[in-house]
Amino acid sequence: MSNFLPAEEQLALIQRGTHEIISEEDLLKKLKKNRPLKIKAGFDPTAPDLHLGHTVLINKLKVFQDLGHEVFFLIGDYTAMIGDPTGKSATRPPLSREQVLENAKTYQEQVFKILDPNKTKVVFNSEWFAQKTAADLIQLASQQTVARMLERDDFTKRYNSQQPIAIHEFLYPLVQGYDSVALEADVELGGTDQTFNLLMGRTLQGRYDQEAQVCITVPILEGLDGVNKMSKSLGNYIGVFDAPGAMYQKVLSMPDALIERYFDLLSFKSIEEIQQLLKEIAEGRNPQEVKKILALELVERFHGSDAAAHAHKGAGNIITEGELPEGTPEVTISRGEFGGEIFITSILREAGLTKNAAQAKDALGRGAVKVDWHTVDSSYSVKENLTLIVQASKKAIAKVTFTD
Repeated sequence: MSNFLPAEEQLALIQRGTHEIISEEDLLKKLKKNRPLKIKAGFDPTAPDLHLGHTVLINKLKVFQDLGHEVFFLIGDYTAMIGDPTGKSATRPPLSREQVLENAKTYQEQVFKILDPNKTKVVFNSEWFAQKTAADLIQLASQQTVARMLERDDFTKRYNSQQPIAIHEFLYPLVQGYDSVALEADVELGGTDQTFNLLMGRTLQGRYDQEAQVCITVPILEGLDGVNKMSKSLGNYIGVFDAPGAMYQKVLSMPDALIERYFDLLSFKSIEEIQQLLKEIAEGRNPQEVKKILALELVERFHGSDAAAHAHKGAGNIITEGELPEGTPEVTISRGEFGGEIFITSILREAGLTKNAAQAKDALGRGAVKVDWHTVDSSYSVKENLTLIVQASKKAIAKVTFTD
């Protein structure tokens, strides 16, 4: 008896956050076979550190993995020594074998922050290409024409501007495409800038009498500048190995316009939860509060819950014990008793900082009410589980923990 979800339900989960599926009809047919599909994503270890832009694709691999499919994390140690020309305006120098292997180790350490190492097959394409002869590569090159290669946008631009294109750069898409043949991949994932290379794998599988893979592209994540794609060289990135505090602060620094994009591509929250948060922003909730929710989720994913709590505290959301007056009361308030959202007037009363609504209104009117040392007005509310320092005056202060 199959343990797989119905094909249509699997497809709906896979579709979330994708740019294009070529084709959905083919993918649905494969899913209906009720067997583990071979899911491939290739990474050329040209830089030693992953950033959150890379994790958009890795998150999609996790979706397939959680659905019971077979994930192949392909480290292109062979192709890295060629150099991927995608998006480049000039020939990129290849890496040495030593650089490739060193960077590959770091890749594996970081990717298993998301993927289950016991359910992930890490493979190197040198396993099959190291055995290839010059005649084999020539035979592979015969599968495509120069005209077809020049259909690639980056090659076309370089050709038209009389920028040199080395012959070995034409080999890169063919070699990447052959990886799909070697693995007999059912599905290959890549960024939107990899569409040509992914389709090459689909084409080559047909030439080698295999069922063509489905190509899935995921969006390229914008960096913290909100303009360019996330890139270490541009300095607009959030690294997977960034310190917890640095990661937390970087998430908070993103432009408000990126909140929806980052939640859609990076969060594991449900679509309904994300839509609710966006609705709350539209209704006046401070965007920084919503950014904190994502910051906590991401720091916890990559560094654990203790590190996330410490980063949250270090960002000023919880004042350290030494900065509080001796004997400051600690209070726990259940948001559930208030329908999940509790306004500041109720917080002040429940924490014993004011006796009644009139007293709370007076304190708010005088600007005396502060949360984590920041003055708030009567519209302030709490909709999540966290700990805050709440004041109604210099002497009326409490450490308040909110629970469901």
